Amino acid sequence: MDKRWSLQGMTALVTGGASGIGHAIVEELASFGATIHVCDISETLLNQRLSEWENKGFQVSGSICDVSSRPERETLMQTVSKMFDGKLTILVNNVGVVRLKPTTEYVAEDFSFHISTNLESAYHLSQLSHPLLKASGYGSIVMNSSVGGVVSMECGSLYSLTKGAMNQLARSLACEWATDGIRINSVAPNFILTDMAEPHLEDAGYKKSLFSRTPLGRAGEPKEVASLVAFLCLPAASYITGQTICVDGGLTVNGFSYKRQA
Repeated sequence: MDKRWSLQGMTALVTGGASGIGHAIVEELASFGATIHVCDISETLLNQRLSEWENKGFQVSGSICDVSSRPERETLMQTVSKMFDGKLTILVNNVGVVRLKPTTEYVAEDFSFHISTNLESAYHLSQLSHPLLKASGYGSIVMNSSVGGVVSMECGSLYSLTKGAMNQLARSLACEWATDGIRINSVAPNFILTDMAEPHLEDAGYKKSLFSRTPLGRAGEPKEVASLVAFLCLPAASYITGQTICVDGGLTVNGFSYKRQA
């Protein structure tokens, strides 16, 4: 295989990799040959996934971690550093949470919940991973953001502001760490069919509105996000950094539509 299209010999950390988009990302990276460490908050689900990946022949290890906790993030990175001999090639900041409420109904705990889990974890893990990524000589960080961080969506102002901040973080770090051989990009999905997101499609009105604004007329699949994440980590993407790329079925570029009456 052309080395430009291979992750053979490379190492990766994927947060929240036991379910949803994170699970698809792990499978995609593993299929390109990466050796991966996965963290997840659910021990039961993580153990189940590790067994499945072992049966598939993937090189995946895992540990329990609540990424909203600073001490747990530090322990996680110590584990990764020891496991990969002080070097890391790829960090995927995948974990994300959302509580849908009108802004006037959010309380202080909702704010800290979103900030610590979505934004602070991505910021701190990026900080902690820097020396490992630099030591590898080829580093790539991918933020799993959202179209809600690019355009206005009814997905909660707190969720959107954390995702918008992740996009800006990617731009800032891409410039700051370019000389260290580290690229940073942000992937911004539309509505993706995961266990966390699917219940919202039970609202027929929400579903109709969302799909009418999405030119491809449907929600996305986790693997459709994972394929872009993997590409951004490949040597083939070596000149791409600081970008926010939407995986959205065309939602963010859709303008006003008017159908003339017959």
